[in-house]
Amino acid sequence: MGASLHGVSAVMPLGVAAGAVLAGTLLQIQQPRLLASPERQMLLGAALLLLLLAWIGPRAGRGRSRWPRILGALALAPAALLLTDLRAEAGLRDRLDPALQDRLVQVEGVIVGLPVWREGAWRGQIEVERAGWPGTLSGARVADAPAPVPLVLPRRLQVFWGESGLSGPPPRAGAPRAGQRWRLALRLRPVEAPAPLHGPDLALRALEEGLGGQGRVVQRSGVADDRPVLLAETGQARIDRWRQDRREHLFSVLGERPAAGVIAGLSLGDQSAIEREDWALFRLAGLSHLMAISGLHVTMFAWLAGVLIALLWRRGPGPGLMLICPAPRAARLGGVLAALGYALLSGWGVPAQRTVLMLATVALLREGARDWPMPRLLALVAAVVALADPWALLQPGFWLSFVAVALLIASEPPGARMRTRPAQRPGAAWLRESLRALLRSQWVATLGLAPWTLLFFQQISLLGLPANLVAIPLITLVVTPLALLGLLLEPLWLPAVWAIDLLRLMLEPLLAWPGAAWSPAAAPVWAQALGLAAAVLLTLPWPWALRLLAVPMLLPLLWPALERPQPGHFELIVPDVGQGHAVLVRTAGHDLLHDTGPAYGRQGEAGDAGERVLLPLLRRLGVRELDHLVLSHRDSDHSGGAASLLAALPVRLMHSSLEPGHALRGRPAGRAAAGVPHQPCQAGLRWQRDGVEFEFLHPTAAALARTGPDRPGSNALSCVLRVAGGGRVALLTGDIGQEQELMLVLRQSGRLRADVMQVPHHGSASSSSLQFVNSVTPGWAIVQAGRFNPHGHPAVAVVQRLQSRGTKVIHVNRCGAWHWYGANASEWCEQDERIRYWHQPLPGTTGRDWP
Repeated sequence: MGASLHGVSAVMPLGVAAGAVLAGTLLQIQQPRLLASPERQMLLGAALLLLLLAWIGPRAGRGRSRWPRILGALALAPAALLLTDLRAEAGLRDRLDPALQDRLVQVEGVIVGLPVWREGAWRGQIEVERAGWPGTLSGARVADAPAPVPLVLPRRLQVFWGESGLSGPPPRAGAPRAGQRWRLALRLRPVEAPAPLHGPDLALRALEEGLGGQGRVVQRSGVADDRPVLLAETGQARIDRWRQDRREHLFSVLGERPAAGVIAGLSLGDQSAIEREDWALFRLAGLSHLMAISGLHVTMFAWLAGVLIALLWRRGPGPGLMLICPAPRAARLGGVLAALGYALLSGWGVPAQRTVLMLATVALLREGARDWPMPRLLALVAAVVALADPWALLQPGFWLSFVAVALLIASEPPGARMRTRPAQRPGAAWLRESLRALLRSQWVATLGLAPWTLLFFQQISLLGLPANLVAIPLITLVVTPLALLGLLLEPLWLPAVWAIDLLRLMLEPLLAWPGAAWSPAAAPVWAQALGLAAAVLLTLPWPWALRLLAVPMLLPLLWPALERPQPGHFELIVPDVGQGHAVLVRTAGHDLLHDTGPAYGRQGEAGDAGERVLLPLLRRLGVRELDHLVLSHRDSDHSGGAASLLAALPVRLMHSSLEPGHALRGRPAGRAAAGVPHQPCQAGLRWQRDGVEFEFLHPTAAALARTGPDRPGSNALSCVLRVAGGGRVALLTGDIGQEQELMLVLRQSGRLRADVMQVPHHGSASSSSLQFVNSVTPGWAIVQAGRFNPHGHPAVAVVQRLQSRGTKVIHVNRCGAWHWYGANASEWCEQDERIRYWHQPLPGTTGRDWP
């Protein structure tokens, strides 16, 4: 392999070739759409032309020139772009037809992967073998089933099975198991795939994993044919079945200890077993990368296996083994095979696949006689990963891994490689040098990767260095080996539990300190580039007088200048929180949040909009506290994220229509549950901030004072807030219905006219009456509703009623987050800048429906 690559390098420079592959791949994965046929033909022609020039060059008398070889290498850029585009098209072709959204079908297939029990529901994957309309597969069609037509489904579907929100351990009877063939009645949906504002890109993950859609198992009342039917034990998915059996045994041995979830995650790849509280603790300490089976774990496992194999190989029964296969080669091959086994055992996830591929590439390159320079080796490995998994280049783990290795190489002191090997030194000297090398590598990784961590996660842990110094050797060298060996010898799980409990015991008091983590506002692109350059400068083995120049270079990244409205003006930011409401109002120096979005899942088992959407948004904007928090009413789609916000962010004053004694309002008079001062949002209450006027128009004090059966419903008590500044007005309405709208028209008709209106009740047909719309006459109407909500929000009649008056209707679920600036009435959608070809399209090209 090394000799063949050496021959290839004589034809084209391998460094240039690797760079061309990476450049072509990066360019393709940034596109909002796939290439058209003429564009693909142009790319193919460009690649062939460059190859032709590379072939003609030596024959034209320029045999000594490097340019022909460089042109041949550059031909790989359009070739990689074209190859990635074709692969993307093949992956997206196996995706659920949008016409089948919310349709009920019957599916027969085999359970694959590791079915996961979470908060009362199973989640797993099924390889579809047969599909038909209800009753067709069992031979008993129901009366209302559509006429038989060809039904084509994606090859693999994500399946949700059970009543979410229930508590207790998973049931043993009737549970889906890997390798079983089932007949299921599924309600189909595409993968939730808007362009993400924060967090993981679910559509990209589905494309990488080959998931074409999702379905929820349903059983209609009185329809016996809907019930799930176990058809056979197929004997397929043997590794996944073994993983499921071992996971059940692990929890039966360890019980419900929090450490049991960590052990299941590190040994079997079941990250869902780790409790949300533990994830929050590890994320705050900068240890999340250690709690999932990542490249670090697979690499360390391969290294340990290689060391052990080399030791046993040298001390084998005789010199025959060394003559057949030298110990270094046996160690490399054994390490790769061990990594492959670990990756298969942990579920063969995409990060583990990339790591095995990287290790195999390095092992093959090391087989040759050529001593590859590390920068070129890194470039070649990155190019191989890009060819195998182009979308890996969008994952933080890819960049963090390669940047960490590159920084460690660049920061190596001059002449370090010429020093005596540690194995040739006395024990104390070897230990001292090893400790120094460990501290240096940890220091370099922490400093050098801090700007990258900020770039990807908008947060760095100030305790990351000491925490990682303890956690990396503890988790990778103690806990992970014990967790894996415990699959064969279960008493070894107990010391692994002790080690995890010890780590949590050390972290909890440290992270209670104020300032344990730093989340600066998002910096502009130029500041990010300057910060990345500063990290490199800090880690280079140069004199400190030069390295300290990195400090002022880091300041724009750590403390970016914040852009806020001018005094007298305000801006609105409306994020996509799903089926719920949340609007951020910003003035020159103050911030108000109207509603906090929903809790996700029936009991909030999937988190809430406060922690998943609003807190990351506020941190990105540099908001350290909220001056006003308005909870329009008690419904969970408006107040579901409040508890997370109150726990994580100071709030000066809370307004709501909540009844006394509500969990969020608290029992002490005038105080919210978190000790925040509380004030009812009664009509007539007004205040000013930075020249902007805020006023509640609804509900009345009399309505809020009612108790018991006489108290109006929660929607009828929604806090309606009017915001006015710089000649612009915004009206935030909550969930008021037509009766409350009529009351506002009669009582407040002169104060309803607005430039921007939040469409009441998510665009329900029971709101947005003709009289109300005529009184407001908004220029923009914002609709906050879930992408696949079961209520049909927004109603077609409501949208048409608004559009007929020249109103621009903004569907926030197609927008990611909508920004509106009162100073010049300009607006834009974040999704317009983030959309990529793998995001599920909805009608319209943007979040706007133009009249």
